[in-house]
Amino acid sequence: MKRILSTLFLMISLSVPCIAQILDLDADVRSRFEYRHGYGTLFPDGAKPAAFVTQRSRLNTGYFSDNLRVMLSIQDVSTWGDTRQLDPSDTNHSLSLFQAWAEIGLLEKFSVKLGRQVISYDNQRIFGEVDWAMQGRFHDALLLKYKNDSFSMDAGLAFSQEEESLFGSRYDITGFYTYKTMQYLYARKTFQNLQLSFLFLNNGFQKYEDEEKSVADGVYNRQTTGFYFRYPLRKWKFSGSFYYQFGEASREIDLSAYQFSLNGEYTMTTGTLGAGIEVLSGTDMQGTGDSHSFFPLYGTNHKFNGFMDYFYVGNHADNVGLNDIYVKYLFKFPASTLLLKGHYFTSNADLSPGESQYLGTEFDLVFGKEILKNVFLNLGYSQMFPSDSMGTVKGEISSDNTNNWAWVQLKITPKLLRFTLNK
Repeated sequence: MKRILSTLFLMISLSVPCIAQILDLDADVRSRFEYRHGYGTLFPDGAKPAAFVTQRSRLNTGYFSDNLRVMLSIQDVSTWGDTRQLDPSDTNHSLSLFQAWAEIGLLEKFSVKLGRQVISYDNQRIFGEVDWAMQGRFHDALLLKYKNDSFSMDAGLAFSQEEESLFGSRYDITGFYTYKTMQYLYARKTFQNLQLSFLFLNNGFQKYEDEEKSVADGVYNRQTTGFYFRYPLRKWKFSGSFYYQFGEASREIDLSAYQFSLNGEYTMTTGTLGAGIEVLSGTDMQGTGDSHSFFPLYGTNHKFNGFMDYFYVGNHADNVGLNDIYVKYLFKFPASTLLLKGHYFTSNADLSPGESQYLGTEFDLVFGKEILKNVFLNLGYSQMFPSDSMGTVKGEISSDNTNNWAWVQLKITPKLLRFTLNK
């Protein structure tokens, strides 16, 4: 295999000028066992817990030269046992293309990047890779990029279609805010220790003339704009964000919503102490008219608002919003880490008359250790202590049952091969 790759790369390299060229090949193989007893939503009466093992098997190939970068990533995402024994074909359709992009240097500080790619910025609240999800998140997009020593800017464009066609551009793929069109501008400036970034994002979603979606009629647009900052000060680290969403929440409903966060961390000899608050606006449960429900559209939302994913991980859209006050401590041992984190949740908007805005309290525990080079072991346990109001938000589900979640993950990320030619 190595001889074949070497021959292939040598043939390609003969057609380009004699400059430094690197070909990388690496893997990402991870298996995760989960026990779910109230993960993502409250555990209903009479239900039984879920347990399973999922696996990601990803192969990444990268080519890098002075003015050209190419990335190809293929992955298989499956659940152990989802294909029967001796099945002649993989009928679960688990093999897919995760990334396939090229970045071409135009001038000294400009480049164009196009294809299927991860888009991730800042703390990944609006754009993120979602690495926790085995499948990850990608965008089929074109980016114009500029970068110098202290300033960078990306302008992105995307236009989505289901297939080649002769007539029309109707787009019926929905869910998880899958867009028909996207345009955005992202800029980041570093002032000594202060990092400040700005984002403007416009998403266009397929619009229809009627509720039955029989006739496509252009797009309706949602805009997100705002700032993020990060400021380290000796043993302290401060970060925060403010975003505003406006435009149309759906075909007939206007949108005006906001997100605000502030986080502080202090590093000590034994670890890092942190605390913060995040506010995501919501719509009153009995409200009518405009929507005030903010949604972090393409972020790594598992990272925020508790690891049990009760909020904004495929859920809690067009809802009462969230106020999340949290405190955490990351113990750092010589060869491992232990994270303890607590969240206090309240709704941002009003529930039904007489109902408390307090939703619940969640505790998260995560242990991490590199047991070999490029081999990482993580164990986690979380428990939610919900209020009756959480049951209302989750669809009139009882809040009396135990709600907990446990998981074990082994992640292996070896660097398989590296070729350097014409250096």
